[in-house]
Amino acid sequence: MAKRRKLSNPLALAVMATLGEGRPMHPYEIAQVLRQRGKEQSIKINYGSLYTVVQNLEKHGFVEVAGVQRQGNRPERTLYGLTQAGAVETHDWLADLVAEPQEEFPAFESALSLMLILPVDEAVALLGERARKVELQAASTRAVLEKLRDDLPRVFTIETEYQLHMMDAEVRWVRGLLDEIQEGTLSGTAEWRQWHETREVPQEWADIEEQVKDASAAERFKEELAKLNPPAAEQDR
Repeated sequence: MAKRRKLSNPLALAVMATLGEGRPMHPYEIAQVLRQRGKEQSIKINYGSLYTVVQNLEKHGFVEVAGVQRQGNRPERTLYGLTQAGAVETHDWLADLVAEPQEEFPAFESALSLMLILPVDEAVALLGERARKVELQAASTRAVLEKLRDDLPRVFTIETEYQLHMMDAEVRWVRGLLDEIQEGTLSGTAEWRQWHETREVPQEWADIEEQVKDASAAERFKEELAKLNPPAAEQDR
């Protein structure tokens, strides 16, 4: 299970990873490095909040002031370096992200969970539109990836490769879902149409709702009962 961390913004991790290369930098330079390396394709980078992120890292002891830089008549710029605690946090945080699946609540998944609100035919049209757009994104990403592979070792392009695989998988899944809806083989489609035509909840759905309520009530009862009757091992403490 992933550890609860003092900071959760992936931009903070990117800042520490960049400083972990050993050269103190000021926030603007960190932003330039991240931009040059195309990290905004994988990490939501709000350059306006970068200074706040650095301040929070300093507050928690993960980075520290390593000097001051002045060029000509420009204002002084504070340089930051990674602390030992920051190096440990960078390693542990990244290890968690690589090993532990996260609940990320993607927007499309949220939309799918509520899609029955839309009429069937409208949902079909919108899903088709999404599939076409993702296909275009995939084609563009594939072209970029091929160009990158001409210039860089593959180890530097694995996040782009992952993005492409996710796009291809999404298109296949959406196309398959569309086929099932249009062929009428997706269970529940008939009731979905019925609900929009009559605005009356189909009996099958009402029965499912009752079953869910009963199951939830039973689970809550078990939880309350467990609180009243803790395991013997706990009673002996």
